[in-house]
Amino acid sequence: MNINIEEAKNKFGVVLSEQLSRVEKLKKEDDWIDYSTLDTIIIGMIGGDGIGPTISRETHRILEKLLENQVKSGEVKFVDIEGLTIENRAEKLQSIPDDVLAEIMNCNVTLKGPTHTPEKGDGWPNIESANVSMRKELDLFANVRPVRIPAEGIDWTFFRENTEDLYAVGSQGIDVTSDLAIDFRVITSQGSERIIDAAFAHAQKTGKSKVTVVTKANVVKTTDGKFLEIANDVASRYPEIKWDSWYIDIMTAKLLDKKRRNEFEVLVLPNLYGDILTDEAAEIQGGVGTAGSANIGKKFSMFEAIHGSAPRMVEEGRDIYADPSSLIRAGAMMLDHLGFNVEAAKLHKAVEVCGMYEKKVIMTGRSDGASSRDFGDYLIDTTFDSNLDNKWQAVSYTHLTLPTNREV
Repeated sequence: MNINIEEAKNKFGVVLSEQLSRVEKLKKEDDWIDYSTLDTIIIGMIGGDGIGPTISRETHRILEKLLENQVKSGEVKFVDIEGLTIENRAEKLQSIPDDVLAEIMNCNVTLKGPTHTPEKGDGWPNIESANVSMRKELDLFANVRPVRIPAEGIDWTFFRENTEDLYAVGSQGIDVTSDLAIDFRVITSQGSERIIDAAFAHAQKTGKSKVTVVTKANVVKTTDGKFLEIANDVASRYPEIKWDSWYIDIMTAKLLDKKRRNEFEVLVLPNLYGDILTDEAAEIQGGVGTAGSANIGKKFSMFEAIHGSAPRMVEEGRDIYADPSSLIRAGAMMLDHLGFNVEAAKLHKAVEVCGMYEKKVIMTGRSDGASSRDFGDYLIDTTFDSNLDNKWQAVSYTHLTLPTNREV
């Protein structure tokens, strides 16, 4: 028992040392990248695991067509990044192999298909989530997810802190004894301040009137207490923006409360709560397959589908029927972020017309429905349809916009 306690103390000391070093780096972080100053914007395409390569292929195809002129002029370059597969990561015992990380860091932005995260008992080694590692390595601190259902008065933008909380050291927990397991939670002043400030700045620049801070500070008093304390400080810099705080448990209920939920506008929250709440919000919008996700940092950004790799679909030979909508939405968000707003608007409108309203091509995930390729063809035709604006206006769906890197 004593030996296990001493080992636990030593391991905790390592975690503390690493996190204190990270705090010092946060104090010296760089300013935002300005894409307009780059000769060439490099976009990395990462297929990932399971259905990832299938949906990535369709997303890549439509983005190439939308940015055809920019690619020809050299303003934009697409790069395929292979190797971020569970097989390669397991073989090298790295969440992101060094050579793959180097390729990613040679890009300005990446568009990533889902990757498999090992869990206890699934046969894969206990390596960290590739998503978590990428967010930490590239300092992608802001996970931004818009959810809008105009017919129900829903217009939410979630700002989820992306590099701290339980996920930051999720693979560094300790089995102190066979009966006692301990994990660590990390919340810093610097990490909290920048995500909360991003939420308030977004509210200010987009004409929103309220920011909601979500914690469980009444119980998790130290870490959530710090997050809430920082929120109070940041709010004082934005006197024109109202703000309130909710506990995560009741917040999950209030997103389902049709009498209350249209009162929420911009929500900011720590990593774990944000992961849970944004999936719930996506389900309200129509399912996790309908939502994309942006992971934004000051130098790098990564855009992704928010669903998993669906290994069962691959095992059953159904990956060719995977719905690419979530990753395509993420691609549209990426276009907005890079400043290609006209192209982004077309894609946002087309995916809404095709996937939610017109539905000339129906995907079921099985052979009785359309394939990913079929849906991709339908979406491309709709994107370049001269009547797209009229079609979109007829269904009265409001275009989703993502803050640019300078807004975040």
